[in-house]
Order: sequence, then C-alpha cells, then structure tokens
Amino acid sequence: MRSRLPLWLPRERPYDELTMATELSSFDFWKMQGCGNDFVLAEADSLNAGWEDVARQICDRHFGVGADGLILVLPSERADRRMVMYNPDGSDGVMCGNGLRCFVKYLHDRGVVSAEGRTVTVETGVGIYPADATFDADGLVERVRVGMGEPMFEAADLDARVEQAAPILDLPIEAAGESLNVTLVSMGNPHSVQFIDVAPADFDLDRIGPAVEHHALFADRTNFEVVHVLDRSTVEMRVWERGVGETLACGSGACAVAVAARLHGHVDDNVEVRVPGGTLMIEWDGEGQTFLEGPATLVFESHWKSATKGTTA
Repeated sequence: MRSRLPLWLPRERPYDELTMATELSSFDFWKMQGCGNDFVLAEADSLNAGWEDVARQICDRHFGVGADGLILVLPSERADRRMVMYNPDGSDGVMCGNGLRCFVKYLHDRGVVSAEGRTVTVETGVGIYPADATFDADGLVERVRVGMGEPMFEAADLDARVEQAAPILDLPIEAAGESLNVTLVSMGNPHSVQFIDVAPADFDLDRIGPAVEHHALFADRTNFEVVHVLDRSTVEMRVWERGVGETLACGSGACAVAVAARLHGHVDDNVEVRVPGGTLMIEWDGEGQTFLEGPATLVFESHWKSATKGTTA
C-alpha cells in the first residue's frame, strides 16, 4: 500500500486540492506517451460542455501543448475511474489502448489508486477494462497489460455499409485511386487492416490514409492500418487514426492487426507488433479477449492556463 503525491506539488498540499478541470480555462495536466502515441491527461469532476474545444486547442502542436488526444480522468460508479478521450479534432475517441495504459500509470503514480499489485479497472464508453501494471525500482509504473475485450467482426460493429458475412476478410475497396483489400475488426472502435508485401515505411499513408478513413462504406469513419508480416510472431505496421491522422502507435490498432493476421493464418497467439514509436505485445488465441502490453511514460507535468496564453510550467 502506498499513497504517492503528485511529483510537482509541495508535500504539504493534499491530493484533493489539486486543480481539477472544473473551469475549462485553467487546470493541471500530465503529458504522457505510450510508444510515441501522446496524450494530455487531466482530472475532471464532470463532462461539462466545451471539452471538444479544449481538445482542439490543447492538442494543437503549434499553438497548444501538442498531443494525439485529450484524456479526462473522471469518477466512476462501476470501476476505479472513468476514461473519456477526445481526438485533436474534438471528436469522441471512444477507445484507445495506448491512452488506457497511460491512464493506468496516471492512476497509480498519482496515488489515485493506492494498492500496488492489484488489477485496476477503467470504465470507457465501450465497457470496463482491467489492467495490471509493472513497477520500476522507484515504485512508478513502467509497463501496463490491458485486457482489451473480445474483437468484433459484424459489419454493424464497425458501422460499415457492407453485406458480407463476418468475419469480413479482404474486402475490396477503392481509395485515392488505389485498389485495396481490407480486413475489418472492431476493438470497440473500427479498424480496417491492409496487408502489404513491402515495408510500411514505403506505403503512401499520407495520401491513402485519409481516403480510407472517410470512405463512404464507413458511416462513422475508420482507423486504417497497413501491415507487413515478418514471421509468425512479428509484424510491423503504420496507422492512420480517424480524427487524428498518422500516429507513432495505436494500441487498439495493434490488437486489430494481430487479430486480422491470425484470422488470415499469418501469425500465432503471441505477436510482437512493431510501430514507428516502439513495440507492443499482443495476445489472442483465436477466441475470447485480446491482451495488450506496452510501456507508459510521463513526459512532463504542467498547467493549462488558457487557450490564448498557452501553458505555464
């Protein structure tokens, strides 16, 4: 058992006096990243109107803090805490595996949850997720393993206008003048997975990614992953995230990729997914839930003063 005070606060300042985002113009935050997928995390007591605008401002990489998403830490009646995420364009992020790992590190390292070694539960818009943390010599979280739930394959699970029976493998689509064959997987959010014979670095993701994201088949857009299989336990991928663009990693996308690869018979149960920002480990035995494991890192702590004045360290 331990109670860790926020690292940037004087020891005499109690945790519950931390500036929470009750006023959207001023609140404390943590900047965090998991394999380069970066987020701003802040505590809030409720979902007041206006968070979409805050997300657009604070995630801006030129005029804000810069992030792939804004994550709110909220009270929950069903789990240890509730996680709500907004994309940089202000849209609902729904679910984010890398963000969830950062969320769990936040809960432990800030002393929001006090029991080291126990499973933490996080409420999201698509369910409750259990997570177990690995701690370093200083008692801080360095890795998190998350139960990501069961993958879903019906067209309705992805808001896809498709008649094909599930699982939907090698669905032919045209995007940006290219012919693709995507496999559809939902991890609580929709993913379209394209297998390629070349390194993902050589794929024209900047041009093709937006066209797939906004393809008419997907009523609520889609995330898009391009994947090169190296062997039965290793793949490499890049991702174009809906509402974000290309990111250095995507936890739910890595799960979707491992699931799709196993459906095609390319890989076994345990897969190392190499992304531009690092490596994620995925487990899926062909049925039941998937597991995601990877690092979670604090970048810095600061205070958001206003959208016009930026931040103060």
